Amino acid sequence: MRVVHLESGRHLYGGAQQVCGLITGLAAEGIENVLICPRDSAIANTVGRMGHAAEVIEIPMHGDLDIALPGRLRSLLESRQPNIVHVHSRRGADQFGGWNARWAGVPAVLTRRVESAEFKALALLKYQPYAAIIAISRAIEAQLKDNVGLAQNRVHYVPSGVDTDRYRPAEAPGRLAELYGLPAGAFTFGVVAQLIPRKGHARLFDALPELIAAHPEVQVLCFGQGPLQQELEQQIQQLALTAHVRLAGFRNDLASLLPELDCVVHPAEREGLGVAVLEALSCRVPVVASAVGGLVDIIEHESTGLLVDPGDDEALLAALRRMVQDPGLRQHLGEAGRRRVETTFSVGSMTTGNLSIYREVMKRNHGRN
Repeated sequence: MRVVHLESGRHLYGGAQQVCGLITGLAAEGIENVLICPRDSAIANTVGRMGHAAEVIEIPMHGDLDIALPGRLRSLLESRQPNIVHVHSRRGADQFGGWNARWAGVPAVLTRRVESAEFKALALLKYQPYAAIIAISRAIEAQLKDNVGLAQNRVHYVPSGVDTDRYRPAEAPGRLAELYGLPAGAFTFGVVAQLIPRKGHARLFDALPELIAAHPEVQVLCFGQGPLQQELEQQIQQLALTAHVRLAGFRNDLASLLPELDCVVHPAEREGLGVAVLEALSCRVPVVASAVGGLVDIIEHESTGLLVDPGDDEALLAALRRMVQDPGLRQHLGEAGRRRVETTFSVGSMTTGNLSIYREVMKRNHGRN
């Protein structure tokens, strides 16, 4: 089986990381993978370095208004003759990928990673050429079925997966404290998210002065990049948090740093699933997160993490306090979280789920030919 993967993201954020993991898992099952992605993108370098794709094709991609993209895609699909086209992202890929696959006579599937509302008429047109749409969370699955109105048998729930060998508990103290100059005895919260409004950084920062007044040992490291950086830096200064909060930027070595955090906070307003939360739990790091989107698929409150309503600032502050004050709770949540990821959110489970959909789609397509 040959699968062409179409990923239009330029950075190695959660979605692109999932594509890398899926290609690795599929290659282990004997699937031939071809990746089409933007020129000079992070995923091109990563997949090329891993060597799990038979071919990595870099082409110009300029989003939804790239009128030349359909022609490029159609030519590539006709020349490669895949059994399946798997579209993984937006930015033009979901608009053009399915239709180009249909014109090339190849069945296509699409992974939907965001929970945001869509205008029904346009969404139905976009999803029309896809034989199957994969939802990475129950919230996205419900949105596609109930709000968009897609048929039940076209929407499939397959959650994202984490490489539990790469994201694993720390065996010994590493370099986090030295790298960021953390004071002795620091309690370190981490935030792993793009610096965009819906990730909730500003809400977390507003809660910190009261927490730090009671627990001056608290430090916060925010990993990620995005358009809110300057605004968040100003907020940190205005709240007199410069000695306690740092914007640490995007890091390729996060797997080695995550296990040294005491807790990960994910105060998002909306979230498709929450790969950063899965990675933290895989490292046995306890998590405080908003009860939104796919985060409720991952976390069972008080069992594998602490969930708070996205509009309840007092609940967020209380959950942060509990994490600082209760090492037994942190240990329990971390251990339960690791077990949860191993059993439900592994790369193996994600690969099996996607592969079964490919085979079902190919069987239906063969029956129509």
